[in-house]
Amino acid sequence: MEIIIADQTHSIYAQIICDTIEEAAQVRGTGIARREPTYIISKMEKRNAVIALDGKKFAGFCYIETWSHGKFVANSGLIVHPDYRGQGLSKKIKKQIFEHSRTKFPEAKIFSITTGLAVMKLNSNLGYTPVTFSELTKDQTFWDGCQTCKNHDILQRTNQSMCLCTGMLYDPNSKQKTEQKEITSNAFSRLKSIKHTLFLKNKNNKT
Repeated sequence: MEIIIADQTHSIYAQIICDTIEEAAQVRGTGIARREPTYIISKMEKRNAVIALDGKKFAGFCYIETWSHGKFVANSGLIVHPDYRGQGLSKKIKKQIFEHSRTKFPEAKIFSITTGLAVMKLNSNLGYTPVTFSELTKDQTFWDGCQTCKNHDILQRTNQSMCLCTGMLYDPNSKQKTEQKEITSNAFSRLKSIKHTLFLKNKNNKT
């Protein structure tokens, strides 16, 4: 298995990457924003992505997005092909794209919004902490990308202040030296459950 920085020669994998992301969203019932092959290819051409290959077979992928004139960076589209799940590959890809982001954009704050418990756990292990959406990028283009997510109505109802996704942030310039406490999957599960209950209750009250 090889995990490398993607370039234009890997554009042949763009369609299967998009298909795998969409299929995963349908199976999990999660709100993953849809991406087109041309968008994935643009990330490869700028060397803002990593790809995992088993020989010539696609195994996994993740890409970098920059916002607010490079002040914020997001690692998005993390996906592992079904044939390679359960082998710890997502953790390796996440670590690789995180290190690549820090190398290319050393002063940028790296953030993530996700409903996936596994991704939250990976982020936590890398030093991300849960934050409110107000601490993330104000770039409207980023939030416009959520329009293809099935939970977009929640984001609209809350004036982009919260959603079923959890915001997480890694700040390289943080002066805080407190000992990092591991956040368990159970804690993220409780947070996700609370959000589901809250938004379902608010929706029912309006009907």
